[in-house]
Amino acid sequence: METVRGTRSALSEKFSRSALRSPARLALGTFALVILIFTGLLSLPAATADGHRAPFIDALFTATSAVCVTGLTTVDTGTYWSAWGLAIIAAAIKVGGLGIMTLASLIGLAVSRRLGLTQRLLAAEEARATGLGDLRSLLRTVIVVSFSVEIAIALILIPRFLTLDYGIGRSIGYSFFYGISAFNNAGFTPDPVGLYPYSHDFWMLIPIGLGVWIGALGYPVYLNLVRNWRRPRTWSLHTKLTLVMVSSLTVISAGLLAIFEWSNPATLGDHNSGDTLGNIFFQSINQRSGGFASFDIGQAREQTWLLEDVLMFIGGGSGSTAGGIRVTTVAVLLLAIMAEARGRRDMEAFGKRVGTEVLRGAVAVTVIGIAIIVIGTTVFMAQTDIPLDRALYEVVSAYATCGLSTGITGSLPPEAKTTLIVMMYVGRVGSMTIAAALALNKQRRVIRYPSERPLIG
Repeated sequence: METVRGTRSALSEKFSRSALRSPARLALGTFALVILIFTGLLSLPAATADGHRAPFIDALFTATSAVCVTGLTTVDTGTYWSAWGLAIIAAAIKVGGLGIMTLASLIGLAVSRRLGLTQRLLAAEEARATGLGDLRSLLRTVIVVSFSVEIAIALILIPRFLTLDYGIGRSIGYSFFYGISAFNNAGFTPDPVGLYPYSHDFWMLIPIGLGVWIGALGYPVYLNLVRNWRRPRTWSLHTKLTLVMVSSLTVISAGLLAIFEWSNPATLGDHNSGDTLGNIFFQSINQRSGGFASFDIGQAREQTWLLEDVLMFIGGGSGSTAGGIRVTTVAVLLLAIMAEARGRRDMEAFGKRVGTEVLRGAVAVTVIGIAIIVIGTTVFMAQTDIPLDRALYEVVSAYATCGLSTGITGSLPPEAKTTLIVMMYVGRVGSMTIAAALALNKQRRVIRYPSERPLIG
């Protein structure tokens, strides 16, 4: 027993040291290894419904999509994979989701330990609020919240599947699959036709939508809310900005979606008013990160595609299973615009001042994200004859690890599938590694050049 404990402690210490020395390398290597392991498992004949070995590109694509909690698929999940294959995909989603939040926790710890004394003192209050320095509490909260939400969703859905005559085993399996996929913002569905048949069934849509919404908030918000649930005034600035941005984007996207799709007979036009409103809010939650769809996205109007391009690019909360550049990044950019418009020197929100170094990081993450999407879309279009609107949608969905699609993924050539695999991988680990590199690469210079302001606009 002592030997096992010693070995476990040594491995944990080695993992922590690796995270502190080179968090970017750890993130890249860990996710690549996990993807290869699940690719091997999905390549087994037992993983497919017909008992034949899946093509390597489809196994790799599905494993990448599951581990990176994206949801894009080149084959129909419900009919192509066996029960064993679905279990592998669910395990990949769970491992990927927990790994994302765990690595984000370690990167946050690495950043906090690399700060100088003055910066530490200035960040002390915020660190206590988010708990970045308390790794054990952080990981405990991540595990408890994720399992609790997933189990709660499954327990709500099991009776519904039983009423649909799915059988006990299938009802339990599907319910837990949806629970894991929803909280981790993965967008995978075990049903052959997805959620389309349940567009009128709020017993299905409400728990899945809530799971996606909670999963997109992020571990710092969970820990902050758990510790200060009854004292909103003590919530950290990060928590307040995340909640405000997520709620605002949900309402704004629902309003725009209603304008674009209310009269579209191919999507929501044939629903009654109550069902239409329910589907609009369900979709407004999933447009940023969840990847579930209660109607055929391929039949939506081009205005809706453009709206979802923007929302997918924004994504969810920092340290969450959602993708994108993160809602707090957009919040900082908006605060900078407001401060400039009002002629104020500082960016301020909720009685706190946001430092200019945070703005520089937000600008860098946004510009790098746009550059990656432009390059990815250009390559993707060169590999296919798909028009810009659908190509951009697919690439943004892959990079933002959202998983929504206009229906073109399955018919792509192998080289285009490879491009999307790279986009999913870069989008999943890239945001963390870029943020870590920007935070850890701080240099103090004794000499500063004289200031001069170039013309803007």
